[in-house]
Parts: sequence; structure tokens; C-alpha cells
Amino acid sequence: MPAVDLKSQISNLISLQKLDSEIFSLKAEKESKPGELKAIETAFEEKKQSVAALEKKILDFQKQRKDKELELASKEEGIKKLQTQLYSLKTNKEYQAMLQQIADAKADGSVIEDKILHFFDDAEKVSKEIEQEKIRLKEEEKVSGEQKKKIEERIKVIDDRLAQLEGQRTQVVPQVDPKIFAQYERILKNRDGLAIVPVKNDSCSGCNMHTPPQVINLIKMYDRLITCEVCNRILCIEDEGN
Repeated sequence: MPAVDLKSQISNLISLQKLDSEIFSLKAEKESKPGELKAIETAFEEKKQSVAALEKKILDFQKQRKDKELELASKEEGIKKLQTQLYSLKTNKEYQAMLQQIADAKADGSVIEDKILHFFDDAEKVSKEIEQEKIRLKEEEKVSGEQKKKIEERIKVIDDRLAQLEGQRTQVVPQVDPKIFAQYERILKNRDGLAIVPVKNDSCSGCNMHTPPQVINLIKMYDRLITCEVCNRILCIEDEGN
């Protein structure tokens, strides 16, 4: 690159890298936002499902109670028939046996009534739990809405900043030699948005591998672009561009 002032080109690359580093970081942050929104929605949906499960529990109690009420009605109808038959019995033994049968049926009916009352109590407890959950859910919905709003606002801030950075980038790019820019872009893409790095404490600040003194001397000569032998990023002197 004989006609190219490499020192000024590297200075331009450093300016470009500052923009690209922020662009890369902001784009990565923006890409994470849909996942954050999804997580908030999923968490809220799970809370809604817990209320739905409680409501189903009440329906189950109501069904079981109705089944028991039908069973009780059938038992009471049976008792009435037995009581009617009492007066047609001819012996005391038959009479006493029928009385015992009626007593047993009434005892069974009493057990069924207790179960019905338990279903009423259980349904009432769950109903109160649902009321509390709905109050909590409403608050959760408000919190979730605020969280989503903050994320959406942050996305807008990112978009605005990206537009600003892209505008600045279009001003810098024409100042970079096309061949150098092509190499820079290739490294930028393959190295997580970091294409040019300074040598710090005799090490590449991109991968922290030792940079030999002779390599540092080559960088200072500005004869050609020098890249790290390990990470392949373009190397520059730490105070380059000052």
C-alpha cells in the first residue's frame, strides 16, 4: 500500500472501532430484549395458570358435591320406601330388622351430608384463595406492564443511538482505504465486533497473548498492517490516534 498513509489509516480504524464496539454492544443488547419480554410474558402466564388451576379445583369440588347430593337424595328416597314398608311387616323380628336397616341408611346419609359440607367448606376456602390470587395477579400484571414498558423504551433508546452511530460511521468509512476497510470488516465479523486492538503491557489486548518486541517495532514502522498471530486482530500502539 505505497500510496497510503498507514498511520492515518490506523487512526481512522481506531475511530471506526470505537463506533463499531458500541454498535456491536447495542445490537447484542437489543437482540436480548425479545427474550426478556418473552420471559416476563411467560412468568405472568404461569401465574394466570395458577388461578385457572384453582378455578378448576372449585369446579371439581362442585361436581363432587353434586354427585354426593344425588347420592344423598337417593339414600333419602330409599329410607322413605323402607319407612313405608314398616307398617306392612307382620313380625316384630322383621320390624326390628327393618328399623336397623333404616338406621344404617340414615347413618350412611349422615356421612354423605358431612362430605357435602366438607365440599362446601373446601370450595369456600379455594374461592377466598382465588380472590387473593386475583388481587396479586392484578398487581403482577401492573409490574409486568411496567417492566415491558421499560424494555420497549430501552429498545427505542438503542435504535436512536444506533441510527446516530451509523450516521457517524458513514462519515468515517470513506476515509479508510477500501482494501484496509475490507480486511477490517472481515476481522470485525469473525472476532465479535473487535477488529483492531492496542498492544498493552506487551500483549494483544484482544486475546492477551504476548506480543514480541520485534512485532511492536513492525507496528511502529507503519509499513503494513500487523495482525496478532493468535487472534488475527489488527494491532496498534496503545496511544495511537491521540
